[in-house]
Amino acid sequence: MVWTWRYEKNDGTVVEPADGVEEFSSQGDAESWIGEEWKTLLDGGVDRVVLVEDGRDVYPMSLHEA
Repeated sequence: MVWTWRYEKNDGTVVEPADGVEEFSSQGDAESWIGEEWKTLLDGGVDRVVLVEDGRDVYPMSLHEA
């Protein structure tokens, strides 16, 4: 299984990562990484992310504080 994050604007437009797509071997690794990197992504113009497992959307998450 490969876990990745898809980066999006609020309108659903995909934001391509400058450094390429990070791949993770587990959901936990992916979630830990986003916990460390979300602010950098937000500062770079990403509004929300979608966790993807082998091409299947698992869940979306806003990077804006509620």
